[in-house]
Amino acid sequence: MPKPAKGARLGGSAAHERHMLANLAKSLFEHGRITTTEAKARRLRPVAERLITKAKKGDIHNRRQVLQTITDKGIVHTLFTEIAPRYSERPGGYTRITKIGNRRGDNAPMAVIELVEGEIAKKATVDEAEAATKRAVKEDALKKDAAVEDAKPVEAAEESKDA
Repeated sequence: MPKPAKGARLGGSAAHERHMLANLAKSLFEHGRITTTEAKARRLRPVAERLITKAKKGDIHNRRQVLQTITDKGIVHTLFTEIAPRYSERPGGYTRITKIGNRRGDNAPMAVIELVEGEIAKKATVDEAEAATKRAVKEDALKKDAAVEDAKPVEAAEESKDA
């Protein structure tokens, strides 16, 4: 769990904040998306991302660490078997926060925090980029050679007409 912030702790003590974030993370992993206040969503994001990173490692030590935060074994099992493999190629950024306006009763700013779906676009490595550039240069050279060869017979035909 993150070190409790100094000052306001989402309306309670450090222990209350820790338990509230654990319950929010549990709901997020259970449902995939939850609606909460912006402040709680921003505090939840690093907690959830750390738990997913531990689940990606998948060993017993990390499972026990996650079980210290999320005490429901069924949700921890889901996290390790379904959610973590989805992000095996993703280096981070497993959650998305979307603002949805203010709550009707007390005008509190609300947000939806959800697990990101889909694959991340892989960045091309330097070697792949250089190889692609070399291929493009070769293709351009071949096109120029073909254009020169196509132009030679036309020039020869023009010279024979002049003679």
